[in-house]
Amino acid sequence: MTTQSLFADGRALRRVVFAVPGQPVAKGRPKFSRQGGFVRTYTPEPTARYENLVKLAATQAMAGRPPIEGPVELWLDIELQIPASWSKKRQQQAIAGQIAATKKPDADNVLKAVKDGMNGIVWVDDAQAVEYRISKRYSASPGVRVSVEQLPLQAA
Repeated sequence: MTTQSLFADGRALRRVVFAVPGQPVAKGRPKFSRQGGFVRTYTPEPTARYENLVKLAATQAMAGRPPIEGPVELWLDIELQIPASWSKKRQQQAIAGQIAATKKPDADNVLKAVKDGMNGIVWVDDAQAVEYRISKRYSASPGVRVSVEQLPLQAA
C-alpha cells in the first residue's frame, strides 16, 4: 500500500493494489429455499467461493491496516481465460488484444462480486466507490487486478 499527502490538512491518501487469481466469477443472483414456513435466501456457492478468494487477496494486501474511509476510485482489469477450443491462431489473436472479450461473465457482475468481497477489509462499505475504470480482455493467465485509491474528496 502506498500513501501520499494530498488532503489540505496533511492527511495521506491511501492506495491498495492486489490480484485475484483464476477465472473471474460473476456475482450470481440470490437463491431461495423453503424451510418449514420460512423462505431462506442464500448466495450461490460459486459466488460465495469467489468472494472468499477476493477477501483473502484483499486481507493479504491490507496487511493488518484498517479499511480505507471516504470516497475511493476503483480500477478493475478483468482477464478471462481463453477458450481451449479455439485454434492456436485465434488464441494468439486474443492474447494480442485483437479479439474483444464479449462473452460472459459480464464485467458489471464481476465488479459486484469483487466489491462485496472487499467490504470491511479494503473499505468500510462498497458505497464508497464513486469512480470506476473497468476493462475486460482475454489473457493467458486469467484473474482480476484490483486497485483502490482514496480520493481527496469529502464524503456526503
